[in-house]
Amino acid sequence: MAKYRKKPIVVEAYQTPTEMKIETLEGTMIASPGDYIITGVDGEKYPCKPDIFEKTYEPVD
Repeated sequence: MAKYRKKPIVVEAYQTPTEMKIETLEGTMIASPGDYIITGVDGEKYPCKPDIFEKTYEPVD
């Protein structure tokens, strides 16, 4: 099986302090307090749990 690396792209994200509904490409998702709300390269939004976010993303200077 071939291996792939995620391309280095820059996204915008923030942590939500409250529960909120996010309209994603897959439908409505619920973000919990502390989840990151990510805006993808095409403007799409989706929630991400903090532990996954920290393993996947790092700050950009």
